[in-house]
Amino acid sequence: MKRKFLILSLGLLMQTHLGLAQAQQQAKVFKIGGLVTTTDQSLSPIVHQGLRPLGYVEGKNIFIEYRSAEGKLERLPALADELVRLKVDVLVAIGTAVALAAKNATKTIPIVFTSGGDPVAVGLVDSLARPGGNLTGLSTISAELAGKRLELLKETVPKLSRVAVLWNPQAASSKQEWKESLHPARELTLQLHSMEVSSADKLESAFKEAIKARSAALAVTSSPVNNSNHKRIADLAAKHRLPAISNRGEFVASGGLMSYGPDEAERFRRVAYLIDRILKGAKPADLLVERPMGFEFTINLKTANALGLTIPPIVLMRAQRVIK
Repeated sequence: MKRKFLILSLGLLMQTHLGLAQAQQQAKVFKIGGLVTTTDQSLSPIVHQGLRPLGYVEGKNIFIEYRSAEGKLERLPALADELVRLKVDVLVAIGTAVALAAKNATKTIPIVFTSGGDPVAVGLVDSLARPGGNLTGLSTISAELAGKRLELLKETVPKLSRVAVLWNPQAASSKQEWKESLHPARELTLQLHSMEVSSADKLESAFKEAIKARSAALAVTSSPVNNSNHKRIADLAAKHRLPAISNRGEFVASGGLMSYGPDEAERFRRVAYLIDRILKGAKPADLLVERPMGFEFTINLKTANALGLTIPPIVLMRAQRVIK
């Protein structure tokens, strides 16, 4: 009888401890660090569209420490060090330059990144399948899609022969995108004009040079300068009557003609998924670097009309989003 009582008591004690442990786990507030290059970027979409459905509520069980370099890449190392000193549980780095700064700042805090270039080629991870170290994340394969964007320009403007490519030699992913444009351009019989812009004050003169080179369209690569000046670039493209394509949907919303790139909503969900796995104990080294599965093609018909351009039906029917 005493033995049965002892077993029952031990069982109840274990259940009590397990319940307390679970309650403590649920009650824990995680600190997430967010580092971006420009003020128009934030973790809000990741938090609201990705983490909230997984049960994370800001101010309840997660707390966000957010830092922006405000377009000044030289500030990234100091901002990354600041987040490391705050002892965040996971550091989210949006962009290749940001991810590299975060990697240099810590070898222990888990980092989830998004990168437009090849994460292996730029030195972020050892491989996509086995990242190694304390980083994992998503590659938006922007460089790999450079040829596809040129193809869409050619299909939209069949007689097109000269395209200006707006890229930043100081941004790793943008540099890769420029290089990845060269071969498909030859196959499409397109001549490329290199618009090398590393600061916003050089945009105006770069457009003038592109027009002098008889460029008849524009491909915008992903870089901190381009991303933070998408409205100005769209306006300059309109001013010089250049059909323009980017990888970012907000470029089209700002007046650019087209964009083609990974589905943004899916990207937010996958970043949130990796954050969730890490907060639950997974190691970044064991979480493969993901590539996008869904893509979004957006067309602005208002801009097309302003340019006097008729979008071919075969191009229009492939768009997931059309702005009228």
